[in-house]
Amino acid sequence: MKCDQVDPQGQQLPNRQTTNPPQSLSTDLSTTRRTTRRRLVAAGGGVAALSALGFPAIVSGQQEKIRLGHLTPMTGFLGALGEYAVMGIRMAAEEINAAGGVMGRQLEILSEDSVNPSVGSSKAQRMIERDGVVALLGEISSASALTISQVAARNKKLFMSIGARSDELRGKNCNKYTFYIDIPNTVMVNAVGQALLRDNMVKGKKFFSLTADYLFGHDLLKVSKKFFSANGGTLIGDELVATDVTDFSPYLLKVRQAKPDVVCSNLAGNQVTTFLKQYAEFGLPYPFIGFNLNTADAWAAGAENFAGIWPTVWHHDLTTPGTKTFVANFTKKYNKIPENHAWIEYVTLKIVAQAMNETKSTDTEKLIAYFEKGTEFDILKARKGYFRAWDHQLMQEAYPFTAKPKGQAKDKQDFLAFGNPVPGANESLEVLATNKADNTCTL
Repeated sequence: MKCDQVDPQGQQLPNRQTTNPPQSLSTDLSTTRRTTRRRLVAAGGGVAALSALGFPAIVSGQQEKIRLGHLTPMTGFLGALGEYAVMGIRMAAEEINAAGGVMGRQLEILSEDSVNPSVGSSKAQRMIERDGVVALLGEISSASALTISQVAARNKKLFMSIGARSDELRGKNCNKYTFYIDIPNTVMVNAVGQALLRDNMVKGKKFFSLTADYLFGHDLLKVSKKFFSANGGTLIGDELVATDVTDFSPYLLKVRQAKPDVVCSNLAGNQVTTFLKQYAEFGLPYPFIGFNLNTADAWAAGAENFAGIWPTVWHHDLTTPGTKTFVANFTKKYNKIPENHAWIEYVTLKIVAQAMNETKSTDTEKLIAYFEKGTEFDILKARKGYFRAWDHQLMQEAYPFTAKPKGQAKDKQDFLAFGNPVPGANESLEVLATNKADNTCTL
């Protein structure tokens, strides 16, 4: 059946299909759960009903379960990434529950499509007020992550901002209740920047960029301008691109007219895939780089269209024991290789579970104190990660990558060549990140 949902302020939310609970439940419990949980449940007992695409299912649960609210884009230009996010967090929840749960209690993950910043914040508020979630997790869109973090701060609830990358979230818009998992824009730019400086591709060079026209893209443009200026490069042009653009020919004509030395992408989601395909079709001769890309977007572009230097936070070819096990289990479960958003959602839930088990609490203040004391977490990489106390950023390795030489790919997803982790093994994890003196975050 379809259910019209209304947020706490009376705004009608998009329709969502739900399935009724098992008939074996009592009438009272069935009625209560239908009226209090018109949402997608991504993990918890009976989770097998949920598809890999995140389609709705209601899973029976008991009151003693620990509820966590999960918001991520399941539609729109970031929807393909949100699909991996749902799969990653669901797999982590199933593993945690199979191992005895958290403090002997099962986890119940309530997953919903954040849709946009307004709807995302309304759903976050409803999850706290009506569903009694003890924390909020998720998001990929920086604009939506900002509004959800504001809801978390007003309600004094923990928010693990998993996939949003804007520096602005960690700067003037930071708050005590939000922790950031993915690498920020500054780290992405500097990860690619090291390779560009090594290859003498910055000083004296003219750059032309295309930028996603929303919070994330604007922030990435600001960071890239700072990098070019500091290293002798010149940005001769930039075009803001709406997130629903599908025809890039007007922008490619401007690139041709500008005759840059290097073309730079500050795009996001399936924008990048579409642009890479059309850039290859135009046959422009200018080298290509990008400061933001997810492996799913690269796979969708295809080996014949992919080129340039890019950054990523994780990749499935890592040879650490943790990554090998995760990739094998994910591939067996879903019959596909995990993308970086599957990995980051998976490790985030494991981080939260560790914090709750070790503090023996779901209390927000106790969890914040646990994270702020510099606790290290196994994030399936060569080096463990930890949160900085002053801006709540998870410090971790990143990786530059480019395309393998023609003919070296073993299959359709094997055309990406990943570089060594940055910072280097003997360097601080904070080398590429914004330092405290340049950050406006005040917790």
